[in-house]
This record gives sequence, C-alpha cells and structure tokens, in this order.
Amino acid sequence: MYMTETTARSPGGSRGRTQLGPALALIHGGRAPTRAALGAGLGVTRATAGAVAAELQALRLIQVDTAPGGGTLGRPSHRLSIDPDGPVALAAQIHPDGFQVALVGLGGRVVAAASRTLTVADDPERALAPVAAAGVRLLRLAGPPYRACIGAGLAVPSAVAEPEGIAVSPLYLGWPTSTPIRDIFADQVARAGLTGPGGGPCACSAANDINLAALAEHRHGAGRDAGHLLVVATGHRGVGGALVQGGTLYTGSTGLGMEVGHVSVDPQGRPCRCGSRGCLDVETDALSFMDAAGRVPRPEVPVIEQAVALLRGEYAADPAVRAAAAIVIERLGLGLADLINVLNPDRILLGGLHGDLLAADPGRLRATVADRSPWGRGSSVPVLGCALASGSLIGAAELAWQPVLDDPAVVDA
Repeated sequence: MYMTETTARSPGGSRGRTQLGPALALIHGGRAPTRAALGAGLGVTRATAGAVAAELQALRLIQVDTAPGGGTLGRPSHRLSIDPDGPVALAAQIHPDGFQVALVGLGGRVVAAASRTLTVADDPERALAPVAAAGVRLLRLAGPPYRACIGAGLAVPSAVAEPEGIAVSPLYLGWPTSTPIRDIFADQVARAGLTGPGGGPCACSAANDINLAALAEHRHGAGRDAGHLLVVATGHRGVGGALVQGGTLYTGSTGLGMEVGHVSVDPQGRPCRCGSRGCLDVETDALSFMDAAGRVPRPEVPVIEQAVALLRGEYAADPAVRAAAAIVIERLGLGLADLINVLNPDRILLGGLHGDLLAADPGRLRATVADRSPWGRGSSVPVLGCALASGSLIGAAELAWQPVLDDPAVVDA
C-alpha cells in the first residue's frame, strides 16, 4: 500500500521527497522498527533509508537510535521510534453521555486524555464548545516541552456525509438531521484558541465513531494485516459497523455506507429509530441486554457501563445474566452471518458489549455464525475482540494525522 520509488532526499540535497510520506506511514504502523526494515519496506538502499530517516528526525517526528538494533547478515541497523516529544493530534469523541478528548501522537499513542460525563446539549454548538475547550486545556497541560498540534478529529455517533462533513442522523444526540458537524467543530476549535502548524487555522475532520474505531484497529490493533476487516460494536447507544478493505475505510458513495446497526434480525422485534423493527441497533445493544437480564438501568450511570459491569461481574453466578447473554449472542450471530454472506470478510472484530459477549461465550457466538452462514462455516472467519480501549479517539487522530502521513513536511510549514 506504500510507494516504492527509489530516490530519497538527504537533508542537504533534493532527492526523493516523495519517500517521506511512505516512510513515515511504515514507522507509524509499526512496520519499520529499524533502518534496515525501512529500506526493505520502501525498496531502497541503506543510504537512502538513512537519508529519509534523518529528515524525519529533523522534523521531530521520529528518533534514530544509533545503537545496534538488528540488521541482516550481521550488520547492525539503527533503531527507529516515534519522537515522544513530537507533535500530537487532538482527538475528541462525543456521545449521548458526555465526551472524551485525547492528545494522540504518531503510532496511535495516547499522550494524555480526559473525559466528562454530562447530558449533551441539543444545540451542536453548545455541545461542542466544552469539548474544544477541554482539548485545548489538555494541550496547555502537556508541556513543557510545548506540544505542537497538527490538527483535530472528531468521532460522532452518526453517519457523516462527505465531502460536506454533515452528520446525517445524529439522533442519539438529539441534534437536527444534516448538522454541519465538521464546520461547527472547526469553529469551536478556533474559538478555543487552537491553531495549526505555522499559526494558521487548525485543520478539523469528523467521521462516524465506529468507522474511526475500525480504522484504528486496522492500523494499530487487532485488525493489522487484515485484507477485508469487518468491525461491529456497541456504542453508548445502539450498534455500529465498519469495513476496511485493503487498508481503506469503506464509506460508500457519499460516506453513508455500512450502517450495519440497521440490519434486521427479527422482523417482529423492537421498533428502531430508523423506522424498521428488530435491527441490531435495538436487539443487541446494552439496553436490550439489561432488559433480557431483568435489570432496570440506573439513570446516573451510562447504560453501556452498567451492561458491561453486569456481564463481567455476574455472568458466572447469575443464570439470568447467562440467559440474557445467550439471547443477545443469538441475535448478534444472525446479524454477523448476514454480513459475512454479503461482505466475505477475512476477519471480524467485536467492540464494546459485543466484545464482552464474545469473551463470555466464544463458542456459542462462533457456532451461531457458522450455522447460519456458508461462508462462516466454510472459511472459518476469525471472530476476535477489539484490542484498543480508545479506538474511536485513536481513529479520530488518524484523520488529523493523515495530511502529515501524506506529506510530513507540512509540520514544518
């Protein structure tokens, strides 16, 4: 997926600026821990790899350790790592129960994070103002040394249409349909005083939270090296899904693809906000699990947290919890089988409560999928739990980092 041109620019010359982006992408993804591995990944000579690494170090993006780090044929190779004091991206996630913000460096490393539980305002501008302010506060607390910010990304529980950056259906947030979420976020970030490289406006992006979690898992988590990665996860409300093909997030023609939460598993089931019945969104979410277990959620604690705590803490001792898990697993398996038949993924990751259901009874879920999908039975698609605790935040940071991965020189603008 990376370019393999054979020229590179040395700090004092003009060779191969085009190699900087592919080189940084390899290091960012953990695929080039040494200069020798970088050269092999780029298809260039040792000298060229050294020149590229030196320029990335001059941009304060990576560090080059001249101590032997393991080469080939007995020749030591310099170790390459992310500069721990280098620039960061501001990542934010907003959900019905509050928000989270984080500073995320290259390599998907969370440098600092903060969260706040609150009732999200039904006015998007008022809702995003404290999010931007909390992010800027994190940046101010992160120094010294001063942390340069290369951009900001926002994860939202809604499909986001491109290229306009419009949240089409932020129903769980109580916002109007077709909210221009990217522009509102950018405006609040500017009001909070955050600027980009060189003092210009901070570049801002926004996307669906589960899409971003899938992107993060593919680059830094349990989805590494998957060719067709399907991710299905519960959020604070409802269920989302995403597909990463060949390293690229599938979003459909306008950014609205893979709304797997609206795959119906019971035509006579619960009514869904989309107008249908029995969707994964209402049959396999945290609220449906609590209901099946005969528990009434407490209003002061997010339902997803209560459901996960119940499953983890009482599954072994409480038959009602085990029975509820079996019901939800059956419904989830039906939905996954339908998705496998259509998408033919080579790996499936489950996040949120779904990941905990898999951990509680992996045999039941895999058997349910296999019994209802010829592809599931024939190819034994691996079903695993997500590996990243802050996948949506890390994915939001990936949006902000992408221009730097395309052209690292922008950090020196």
